[in-house]
Amino acid sequence: MLRGLFSRKKQQQEVTLLAPLTGEVVALTEVPDPVFAQKVVGDGAAIIPTEGVLVSPLAGSVTHLFPTHHAIALTSESGLEILLHIGIDTVKLKGEGFTPHVKAGDQVKPGDKLISFDLDVLQKAGCPIVTPVVITNGDLVAEKKVVSTGSVRAGQEPLMQVIVKGGAS
Repeated sequence: MLRGLFSRKKQQQEVTLLAPLTGEVVALTEVPDPVFAQKVVGDGAAIIPTEGVLVSPLAGSVTHLFPTHHAIALTSESGLEILLHIGIDTVKLKGEGFTPHVKAGDQVKPGDKLISFDLDVLQKAGCPIVTPVVITNGDLVAEKKVVSTGSVRAGQEPLMQVIVKGGAS
């Protein structure tokens, strides 16, 4: 009962997600996979990469690196969970063409190299290269805005601004 009297509300926190890839920003709804396009996994944006290097869009930790190295999950210092999924149907490559530079539990800063990948391998396998960048715990999000359109450079330009909800401390 007294807990409510003395607890303080945490302030909302603004988190900037940098572009994790160099390429062209597209709407998540344009991703040729209904799980992403219909925002089943979460909301966000997507990038069609022109270079094969995925970097961290924020400061946080690597929560999960998929065994096939085609996707990685990060958690920001504010608790925001981000899924970066390189291409579509790339799990079928079983790791071919992907080189991880981090492992689960690693701390990362914006711009840190996460995974290198060979765009030619993906394209020759018939995998769309569009890469979803998705917030998987949208219940923490008070507001999200994709701030970049057109071409972006990995680790240098903002992709999204997110307001993370405050809570009781």
